[in-house]
Amino acid sequence: ILGSGMIGSAIAFDLSSRHNVTIADINPEALNRVKSKAADIETLEFDVSDKTRLQNTVTDFDLVVCAVPGFLGFESLKTIIESGIDVIDISFSSENVLSLNSSAKSNNVTAIVDCGVAPGLDNLLLGYYDQKLKLTDFECLVGGLPKVKKWPFCYKAPFSPVDVIEEYIRPARYMVNGTMVTKEPLSDCEFVEFEQVGTLESFNTDGLRSILTTMSHIPNLKEKTLRYPGHVEYIQVLKKSGFFDEEPLSLNGQKISPLQFSAKVLTDEWKLDEHEEEFTIMRVTLRGKNGRDQTENIVYELYDEYCRKTNVSSMARTTGYTAAAAANMILDGRFTSKGVFPPELIGPRQECFDYIIGYLEERNVNFSKTVTND
Repeated sequence: ILGSGMIGSAIAFDLSSRHNVTIADINPEALNRVKSKAADIETLEFDVSDKTRLQNTVTDFDLVVCAVPGFLGFESLKTIIESGIDVIDISFSSENVLSLNSSAKSNNVTAIVDCGVAPGLDNLLLGYYDQKLKLTDFECLVGGLPKVKKWPFCYKAPFSPVDVIEEYIRPARYMVNGTMVTKEPLSDCEFVEFEQVGTLESFNTDGLRSILTTMSHIPNLKEKTLRYPGHVEYIQVLKKSGFFDEEPLSLNGQKISPLQFSAKVLTDEWKLDEHEEEFTIMRVTLRGKNGRDQTENIVYELYDEYCRKTNVSSMARTTGYTAAAAANMILDGRFTSKGVFPPELIGPRQECFDYIIGYLEERNVNFSKTVTND
């Protein structure tokens, strides 16, 4: 496992019940926290940006799970594939991971990418129903939030705050009536009601990723992020004021990037405490024609909370256990195809779909499903 953060460590704990697991990180304190909770997990301190070290290290293993921050993700994934090692990736890098497909095939590698909750489980559902219906619409609303709201942002980041900020500044791409459109992130803000948590606000982010290529035959594709009402306005103030600008400023003879400064401040502000209770919520809506020429509307909803029994956050549960399921699929020989596979390319395989959903259900991560016909 590359990365011993909240999600990487949860994956390590889960996989260690069946496999010999080593977890690697540049931060010795993070590694010590993992070791204190699971003595059977081996730890390895090194910097994944050291390509030679990474290549020499991963060749000792059957499979790698890449759970590093997004800015490290693509090059790490590329190096692992070039090393000829199967890999599960949840790093959410900004680059196009499908561009590594030919390399994965030539190196005889199985790479399952974007394998978390979203992107991840929503892709899996989309791929599954793409073979059952003639889909016209797909929408995913998703967010991870603390149970206790703290002013002003009412938000805590269960993964790297730098990756969260990236969502707020990268243009959002959608498919509307068969045409690709690009919108400003944080735009089209609207209120959405959820039975478990009440009113949340949804807004545009660039979360569709590989779906825009692999599912381009579907006319309408949309993904939006969920936060407590008011969050967007505060983020927009920071963004419009230049706090997310990358161009360094000169201050007292020193050069400093507003984005790096803001990320540091927000890392402390958004840090999720180890036992802080939070939840993950997702609504996936699919619409399409069935074989009887009826229009089916299918809605999957996921609500998951911090687990007090295991002290694992909901984001780590929903993201990490999805990645762990995919890892076991490869290690058990259930999925052997070579190349780069986002989950929408795995969903059409009934055995794989059932395995991942069943794996999550065993860990009490459950969807509700409703179907209506027009």
